[in-house]
Amino acid sequence: MNTNISLKHINKLAIPALIAGISEPILSITDTAIVGNINVNATESLAAVGIVGAFISMLIWVLGQTRSAISSIVSQYVGANKLDKIKNLPAQAIFIITSLSILIILSTYPFATNIFKLYNASNLILEYSVDYYKIRVFGFPFTLFTIAVFGTFRGLQNTYYPMIIAIIGAFTNIILDYIFVFGIQNYIPAMNIKGAAYASLAAQFLMALLSVYYLLKKTSIPLKLSFPLNKEINKFIIMILNLFVRTIALNTTLYFATRFATGYGAAYIAAYTISINLWFFGAFFIDGYASAGNILSGKLLGAKAYDSLLKLSNKLIIYGILIGCAMAIIGAIFYYPLGNLFSNDPEVLNLFYDSFWIILIMQPLCAIAFIFDGIFKGLGKMKHLRNVLLFSTFIIFIPILFWLDSMGYKLHGIFIALTFWIIARGIPLIVKFRKTFTQLSQNN
Repeated sequence: MNTNISLKHINKLAIPALIAGISEPILSITDTAIVGNINVNATESLAAVGIVGAFISMLIWVLGQTRSAISSIVSQYVGANKLDKIKNLPAQAIFIITSLSILIILSTYPFATNIFKLYNASNLILEYSVDYYKIRVFGFPFTLFTIAVFGTFRGLQNTYYPMIIAIIGAFTNIILDYIFVFGIQNYIPAMNIKGAAYASLAAQFLMALLSVYYLLKKTSIPLKLSFPLNKEINKFIIMILNLFVRTIALNTTLYFATRFATGYGAAYIAAYTISINLWFFGAFFIDGYASAGNILSGKLLGAKAYDSLLKLSNKLIIYGILIGCAMAIIGAIFYYPLGNLFSNDPEVLNLFYDSFWIILIMQPLCAIAFIFDGIFKGLGKMKHLRNVLLFSTFIIFIPILFWLDSMGYKLHGIFIALTFWIIARGIPLIVKFRKTFTQLSQNN
C-alpha cells in the first residue's frame, strides 16, 4: 500500500482542505465585517452577530462531528483495501445527522429569545440576535449535509472537491452579503443584519446542492438510503456520542467566554466578536494540516503502518508550528488594519487592539493542539479526545476564567484562559500518541 507522507503529498491534501475549512469562518467573518460597517446601530448589530455566531458554532460543531467519524471509518477501510464493505454507510450517516438538524430547528426556533438572554443579550442586541438567528437556523440541514459529504471525500483521500464547493459557497456569501445588507437602489431594499443572515442561508443551500452533484458524479458512494444498516453504524454512533460530549465541553468554553464578554458591555462583546472570529479563521486555517493528519492517520492505521504514523506526526508538528508562527507574524503586521476592517467605533477598536496580541501568541500552540485533534479523529480515538476536552474545559479553563474575572482582567482574562485551555488540550494528546505508537512500532 502507498504510505506516502512526503511534504508534497501532505500539501496535496492539506491545502485544498485548508481552503475548504475556512469557508465556514469566512461566512461569519464576512457577516462581521459588513455588519460592523452598517450606518445604523453597527455596534449592536456586530454584538448580535457575535452572540449568534457563538451559538451557531456550538450547534454545528456538536452535530458536525459526523465528518470526523465518517472520515475515520472510510479512510481506515481505504487503507485496508475494503472500501466496498462500507459504501452504504455515508448515506445512513447523512440521514441520521440531517434528521437531528430538523429537531434542532424545531427545538430552538420558538425559544430564540430565551436562548440569547442566557448569553446576557438584552434590548436592541437581543432583538437583533433573535432576528438574525431565526433566519440562519434554517441553514443547519444544508450545512450538516455538506459537512457529512466532506467527511466522505476526506475518507476517500480527496480534498479537492470539497475545496471547489467551499470556494463557490464563500464567494456567493460575500456577494450576497453586500447586496442584501446594503441593498441595491430601486431594486433590493437594505435589510441590514437580516440581509447577512439571508446571504449565509443562500450560500449554505448552494453548497449542499454542489455536494450532491460532486459526490454522485465523482465517486462510487451512493446517497440513496439502503438497509440493512452497515455493520460499522454502531461504531459510528459511539464515535458521534463521544464527540458529542467532547463538543459540548468545547462549546461550554465558548459559551462562558461569550457570556463574560457580553456582561462587560456592548463595546466589549463587539471587540470580542472581532477577535474570536479571527481566532476561528486561524483555527480553520490550521485545520487544513489537521485534516491531512486526519486523512492520512486513518489510512496508515488501516494499513498498520505504525512507523509512518510516527513520522507523519513529527512532520505535522513542524509544519504546524511554522504555520502558527507565520500567522502570528502576519497578524502583527496587519494589527491595526484588521481592526479598522471590522469596526470604526473608537471604543471597540481600543478594546480590540488592547487584547488581540494574546490571540496572536496562541497561534503556534493552537496549531499543535488542532493537528493532534485531527490525528486522533483519524485514528478513531474519540474517547480520549472527549476526556481531554472535559479536563481542559472544566479543570483548566473555567476556574482560570473566573479567577481572572474576579481580578478585573476582562477581555485579557478571557483570552489568557483560552491560552491555557489550548495548552491543556495539546500536551496530553502528544504524550498519549507517542507512547501508544512507539510501542506498536517496536512490536510490529
